[in-house]
Amino acid sequence: MSEEIEELSTEERIHVHFALAKALGDLGKHEPSFQHLLSGNRLKRRWIGYDEHTELEMFERIRSVFSPHLMRTKSNIGDQSRAPIFIVGMPRSGTTLIEQILASHPRVFGGGERTAISSAVDSLAGPGGTGTRFPEVVPTLAPEQLNQIGERYVAELRTAAPTADRITDKMPANFRFIGFIHLAMPNARIIHARRNPLDTCLSNFSLLFPENHQPHTYHLGELGRYYRAYEQLMEHWRAVLPPDAMIEVQYEDVVSDLEHQARRIIAHCGLEWDDGCVAFHTASRPVWTASARQVRRPLYSSSVGRWRPYKDMLRPCSKSWKFRVADWSRPQTDYDAPEMYAKLKNTSEGLLKYPRATTRRYLRSCRLLLSYPNGQNRPHEMN
Repeated sequence: MSEEIEELSTEERIHVHFALAKALGDLGKHEPSFQHLLSGNRLKRRWIGYDEHTELEMFERIRSVFSPHLMRTKSNIGDQSRAPIFIVGMPRSGTTLIEQILASHPRVFGGGERTAISSAVDSLAGPGGTGTRFPEVVPTLAPEQLNQIGERYVAELRTAAPTADRITDKMPANFRFIGFIHLAMPNARIIHARRNPLDTCLSNFSLLFPENHQPHTYHLGELGRYYRAYEQLMEHWRAVLPPDAMIEVQYEDVVSDLEHQARRIIAHCGLEWDDGCVAFHTASRPVWTASARQVRRPLYSSSVGRWRPYKDMLRPCSKSWKFRVADWSRPQTDYDAPEMYAKLKNTSEGLLKYPRATTRRYLRSCRLLLSYPNGQNRPHEMN
């Protein structure tokens, strides 16, 4: 089997490894399943670009800019519409399930994963992206600018369902923009979908996302560090948002007590209860995400605690949750190790750019990578 896989193209090998991982996992053969996940993810990671330093630094910049002072001084000046409902969180954390519950209400339209917020953020830097960019531009926005941003977003949202009282936007990555969303649309409701961290990370690591989306999910260490940065950012939003702006819905609580959690969700959105919200699996609306099959079935608990057989194999991910972004220099990847090693070793500028402990740690990692130039027999901790 392994020889036959090696004869395939890289793209075919990636798909085969993910397919075998799924099949073996369904059969309860967890260790060989995970080995295929490691192989498939390793190939995919080499194939895509992901600047971890820039990504994690952005999270810290957002936390720095969206201070309690900023949130107070710019409160209640955006568009006052109550139509938008934002469902945010990590992928595979229950966002689709929450949207399906809401979309089963007669006054709600399920808008799916929309890109309008990220487009609005990108536009803040002006034509050609030459101006001050997000998040640093936000404190400079006048009240009328924030109001216009909210108005434009609501108008675009309304094109999907002109007569609906509420419309959902379940783009998970909008968690990065929660503060911006609240300033532009202070009456929008925000729902944070949460799930057990290991179940969330395992589910992300097990999925081959389309079009190179979610590039942080193909390396256990990078996935763990991203998850930690996400948790820190959500902790920040809890501290600076008004208490009625956002609720958090735990996936495991929805599984164990659907009606109670569904009533919380509906009440948060200012709607009266409807019994159809607990029969979400009978809804006929299209679902285009990786959870499409699951939300067509009655609620089940088999995805709760899925991480347990993989606990030791997920250790490189869970260890990364203790990682501090301030200690980070650059991701440790096969293809940039020789170049960075030379830069750090041979130029005083490179050495002075990083904290001493970080530089020493990175040099050791680069030497290790250079010792295994073809990725053969690399120690398990590098996965």
